[in-house]
Amino acid sequence: MENVKRDLRGQGERGEQLAALWFEARGVPVFVPFFHNPRDFDFIVDWGEGVQRIQVKTSTQFRNGRWDVSVCTRGGNRSWSGLVKHLDPSQYEYLFVVVADGRQWLIPSAEVEGGSHVCLGGPKYEKYELEPGQPLLQNAASLDSAPLRRDSRAVKGDAL
Repeated sequence: MENVKRDLRGQGERGEQLAALWFEARGVPVFVPFFHNPRDFDFIVDWGEGVQRIQVKTSTQFRNGRWDVSVCTRGGNRSWSGLVKHLDPSQYEYLFVVVADGRQWLIPSAEVEGGSHVCLGGPKYEKYELEPGQPLLQNAASLDSAPLRRDSRAVKGDAL
């Protein structure tokens, strides 16, 4: 993969959009929190048997034939205190992963292993791989939907 200057906030929002579109294309309603969500999920879906919390992660890191996906948070722009927050599998039911080339996975939280990252593209998680979707790094402006994050900047229409 070529080195691309990444907008991590935009990359995450693009991943959430692509994940929501995947569910919507299958007739599954998607419910998005309006404000900052301190929990380990990005949105909720309703498959008709109760709601399921979905955590979305993205990656552009391709090494040794696998996609390296971080499943932890190391703070934000200026907020990192040095503590790494690992995903709590009791706080979400499924991990939806979108990588740079459009490959996607929907992994039950109980199956997510690895402390701070998982490697996708090999046999371990192959049964959870979905059909490829739109590339992660495609211009997000081509999507017809508004950004999923509902924070003050998005409401005011400021550039992200």
